[in-house]
Amino acid sequence: MIKGSVGIVPTSFYHHSSPLTLESGEILPPLSIAYETYGRLNKDKSNAILICHALSGDAHIAGFHEGDDKPGWWDTVVGPGKAFDTDHFFVICTNVIGGCKGSTGPSSINPKTGKPYGAKFPVITIRDMVNAQKLLIDHFGISQLYAVAGGSMGGMQVMQWAVTYPDFMKKAVVIAACGYSTPQQIAFNEVGRKAIISDPHWNSGDYYGKTLPIHGLALARMVGHITYLSNESMHEKFGRALQGKDRIGFDFSTDFKVESYLHHQGDTFTRRFDANSYLYITKAIDYFDLTRDGSLTNGLAGVKASFLIISVSSDWLYPPYQSQEMLSALTANEAEVHYCEIRSNYGHDAFLLESGQINYLVGRFLSHTVVGDVMVRDIQTIEEGTTIAVTARRMIHTGVNHLPVLSSGGQLVGIVTSWDIAKAVASNFLWLDEIMSRDVITATPGEPIEVAAKKMEAHAISALPVIDDQQHVIGLITVDAISVLVGRGNQ
Repeated sequence: MIKGSVGIVPTSFYHHSSPLTLESGEILPPLSIAYETYGRLNKDKSNAILICHALSGDAHIAGFHEGDDKPGWWDTVVGPGKAFDTDHFFVICTNVIGGCKGSTGPSSINPKTGKPYGAKFPVITIRDMVNAQKLLIDHFGISQLYAVAGGSMGGMQVMQWAVTYPDFMKKAVVIAACGYSTPQQIAFNEVGRKAIISDPHWNSGDYYGKTLPIHGLALARMVGHITYLSNESMHEKFGRALQGKDRIGFDFSTDFKVESYLHHQGDTFTRRFDANSYLYITKAIDYFDLTRDGSLTNGLAGVKASFLIISVSSDWLYPPYQSQEMLSALTANEAEVHYCEIRSNYGHDAFLLESGQINYLVGRFLSHTVVGDVMVRDIQTIEEGTTIAVTARRMIHTGVNHLPVLSSGGQLVGIVTSWDIAKAVASNFLWLDEIMSRDVITATPGEPIEVAAKKMEAHAISALPVIDDQQHVIGLITVDAISVLVGRGNQ
């Protein structure tokens, strides 16, 4: 196995037997989702990260397929010791519905006709893609994702996850993306779609088993690929160098290296992607809009995750100002958000190529664990003024060793432990108020886990109540939880 690689990885398939209602109101019959996983899911299923792919991506994000010599599309940041550390995290990547890499899409067989859907496949949206992914996550029995991450269209899916399922994710990593598609972005996608539809072999989407519309798809890819680059990167890579010539030809043949490069990108793309999927996915991108009443702040009002927003200095397809709009909207909603603009000449493709910067920024964000990430939320408490006998029975019945003591107004006034109960019995005390500790060491949900651990060590205690601004107890952080977190690489 190559050092730092997840090795050989198979593609798996989840077949969902019930129909999926799409945002358009159309019904997609039982569907299949292609996915790959890396690392191991821990016992409490709290270490899962979903990574979402961009327009032309697929579920093969890292490692190798049997017989391949080229790894997955984000192998530089997924694997042991990398940003998405598979020694710690269980990483999942799915092929979006509407795609052509195993998930149900226009090239799939329509159960009503026994033939490929073609252009009869229902129009899908980014929200539909996310809802389909949610079906797979539910299948795994995961109640909350540690993080959802992605770049470009993958970043749109992350933002949609944060809006549609705000309680279902702790962290969000959004790279080179936006909160809505702009007219310029829609315009480039429309040119690509028009190139495909204008190809006579497209045949209204019914070309499977016939001559494929490769010329239209290649042209669409050429147009799209230009937007992924930057003027600086193209100048550095090609300049005005000629392709196989000593001088210009004064005709319409290929003169420049940049022309030859684009032809190669277009031709290569037609061998791995379906033209109809290109139509459907670009349309989903065009429809993407998280604003509400024209306001992105309103649209993101219900989010609960902590965010890492990364933009690219030379990205003119999804320029930094769009990331900064998301930053402003999230900040206005008092969300925890970290923002960074990476310096790169690679343009939009930097999210795939700047592995050093991405590994550093994402790795630091994912490892910055706070108390709220690991605290137990469903906890037992006891009321002030209760007898020791009732308190003891509560501990025995619920199997806990710590009970925060609350006032009649629900504020934390103390804590009692099983050791306190044992001493009370030996001393013939009757009331909880006689034995509970009133000088309670507490933690807050946004506190770094290392700070909470130091408090426990300094005071020789094994649990801390977690309180909010009103002194209400919202959870409990224990030594055991911290030990699991520190040792999860051995799971």
